[in-house]
Amino acid sequence: MPARLFSDSEDEAIPTHAMKRSKLNNGRAYAREEPSSAFQTKLFINNQFVDAQEGATFETVNPATGDVICTVAEAREADVNLAVKAAQQAQDGWRRTTGPARRDLLLKLADLIEENLEELATLETLDNGKPLGVSKAVDLPLVVKCFRYYAGWADKVTGQTNPVEGDFFSYTKVEPKGICAAVIPWNFPLLMAAWKLAPGLATGNCMIVKPAEQTPLTALRLAELIKAAGFPAGVVAMLPGFGPSCGGVLAKHMEVDKIGFTGSTAVGHIIMKDAAESNLKSVTLELGGKSPLVICEDADMDEAVAAAQVGVFFNQGQVCTASSRIFVHESIHDEFVAKLVAATKQRTQGNPFEDVMMGPQVSQEQFDIVNGYIAKGKAQGARLACGGKKTKGKGYYIQPTIFTEVSDDMTIAKEEIFGPVMSILKYSDFRDAIKRANDSKYGLAAGIFTRDINKAFEYADDVAAGTVWVNTYNSFDTAQGFGGYKMSGLGRELGPKVLDAYTETKAVMVKLGHKPGH
Repeated sequence: MPARLFSDSEDEAIPTHAMKRSKLNNGRAYAREEPSSAFQTKLFINNQFVDAQEGATFETVNPATGDVICTVAEAREADVNLAVKAAQQAQDGWRRTTGPARRDLLLKLADLIEENLEELATLETLDNGKPLGVSKAVDLPLVVKCFRYYAGWADKVTGQTNPVEGDFFSYTKVEPKGICAAVIPWNFPLLMAAWKLAPGLATGNCMIVKPAEQTPLTALRLAELIKAAGFPAGVVAMLPGFGPSCGGVLAKHMEVDKIGFTGSTAVGHIIMKDAAESNLKSVTLELGGKSPLVICEDADMDEAVAAAQVGVFFNQGQVCTASSRIFVHESIHDEFVAKLVAATKQRTQGNPFEDVMMGPQVSQEQFDIVNGYIAKGKAQGARLACGGKKTKGKGYYIQPTIFTEVSDDMTIAKEEIFGPVMSILKYSDFRDAIKRANDSKYGLAAGIFTRDINKAFEYADDVAAGTVWVNTYNSFDTAQGFGGYKMSGLGRELGPKVLDAYTETKAVMVKLGHKPGH
C-alpha cells in the first residue's frame, strides 16, 4: 500500500487553468500540460490518483474507430478495500458537515463542470461515441443542473416533531446512510454518475463510484474537479474496473451501506443477491425496459413521427426508456410508417465530432448484440422497412432500423435491444393496446400521442410504467422522479424522492421532567 495514500497531506488539485485547450483533431481530446498524459487514467482514492494495487490495467476504445484511446488502471478487491477504508476515515467528519457547507461544495463543483463543459463533452464523445452536439447540448447541461438541484437540497433535509401521547417529546432526525457505492452504465456516463453522486453527497454520504469499463474517462476527469472543488479526502472515490472484480466486490462488501446500480436487469439480480447475502445493504436499481409508445388515430402525425425517432434513435438507441415497441392505430398505420421511414432515411450518421445525428454503438460487443437482434427479427418474419446494416467504414455503426409487421411474441418485441431498432405493431382497439403495452416484464416508461385528454389520462392511469409521457417522449427534468415498475428496477432516481434512498430516519423519544398541566 502506498505510504502516502492515507497521509494527512494532499496533492494540490490540478487547477482549471492547467488545461491547455487545443483544437480538436479527429476526436482527440484537449491536451493537458500536467500530467503528461492527455487523460487522467489512475484510480481516485483518498483525494489522490494512484495505480491499482495489483498493477492491473485495461484499454478504453474509441467506438467511432475501434482504436485504443489509452490504458486505464483497473480497480480490484484490494483497491475497493482502500477506498472503503478512506471513506470510513472520512465519514464521521463528512456526515457532520453542515448542509450549507455541502451546498457550497456542490455549487462549486457545478461551476467547475460548467467551466470545463467543452472538454468534458469532448471526452464523453471520444469514449462513448455519442455526437459531440448531444454531449454539449444535452448531457453536460443536465449534469450541471443535477448538481445544482441537489445543492439546493443539502440544507433542507430535515426531521420533524411527533405529536405523541404522554409526558414525552418525540422527534425524528434524518441521517446519511454512510458509505454508498454507485455502479454507473456506459450510455450516459457522466450524467448517470451525477444522478447518484449529487443526492448522495448532498445528504452527507461518502460515495464510491465504479464507472463502466467502456467509458471511464469523464469519471476520472470529474474526480479531478471534485478535488479542485474542495471535497475532503475519502469522501469520493472513482474506481474504473469490471463487474465481477470491482462492482461485485462493492455489492458484497460488509462495510458498504448502500449500492445503487443502473444497467441490465440480469446484473440487477446479481447485485440484489450479493447485497442480501452480505450485510443486507440498501439497494436501488434502475434497470432495463421495453417501453411502449401508443400512436392514436387522432395524433398529430408529424409530432408523433418526430417523437418516435427520438424515442428509439436518440443516443443510438442506447437508452433504457427507448420506445422500441410502437403501437400504431390501424387507420393511420400506413401513413405513419411511410413518413417515419422517409424521416429515418434522412438521419445523418458518422464521425461524432462532425455535425451528425447519430454516432456508433459503444463497443464491438454491443454492435454484435444489436446485429443479432436484427437477424432474429428477419428470421422470425418481421419486415425490414429500412436500415438493418452496418454503416460503411471503421467503427461500430449500425443504421437506424425499422421493422413492421411485428407480432407481440417476436423476440424483437419482447427483449431489450439497446440499439437503434424500432418495432411497429398495429392495433385497432385502445383498451387492447393498453393490455398489449403492459404485456412485458418491464415497466420503466411509456408514451402516448393523442389529442383526446381523456384517453391520455386513461392511458397514464392504466399503463404499468414509472414514467408516462403524453405528446412528448424522453423529456426529463431533475425535479421529476424516475424509476421503474416490475423488473425495471427498485426505488427512484431524481426529484426529492431519491433523498430517501440515501438517508435513514432516527426516532428519538425524550421523557420530560414535568407532568402535563403542571
